[in-house]
Amino acid sequence: MADRDNGGMFGRLETLPAREHPELLAAPVEAALSAASFEAYVAAIDPELADTAALCDAYDVPLEVSANCVVVTGRRGGEERHAACVVQATARADVNGVVRRRLDARKASFADREFATAATRMEFGGITPLGLPADWPVWVDPGVVALPWIVIGSGVRGSKLVVPGVALTTLPQAVVVDGLGRPVG
Repeated sequence: MADRDNGGMFGRLETLPAREHPELLAAPVEAALSAASFEAYVAAIDPELADTAALCDAYDVPLEVSANCVVVTGRRGGEERHAACVVQATARADVNGVVRRRLDARKASFADREFATAATRMEFGGITPLGLPADWPVWVDPGVVALPWIVIGSGVRGSKLVVPGVALTTLPQAVVVDGLGRPVG
């Protein structure tokens, strides 16, 4: 994989400075980036290829540098709690273990699609940790933080962000959580 630079390529993604291309971002993501201190790039993609496996295959992006952000819901005594989990695409969030315990919930599951899109104001398949509701914790797996650059959602299906993995730790509600991601396979 070649080193990343301004205006460079990541896989076959043609990246541009994200702050200069708000038309490629969901409104809450654009607002979060305007307050962020890290570099961020955006690449337009075919919205039909927004799902991770399809994106990686079509654009030659290594699965190891792709990250997924999933919204989870925990329930206890009729109360719902929400969080976002960011793990490498080679892993799955440990929803029934680590996530359930951190939410202090009897039951945890992936949030319903309709709820997730309405609450985040982002498109399903493009949800990203940038611009999430301020009262939601964002739990990030250490494997994501260790990557020099990650490919992640932009809030819309028609583009992807490329940001330093460690940049996610600068988000106000972010916490690095050991064991969050479980390797797939």
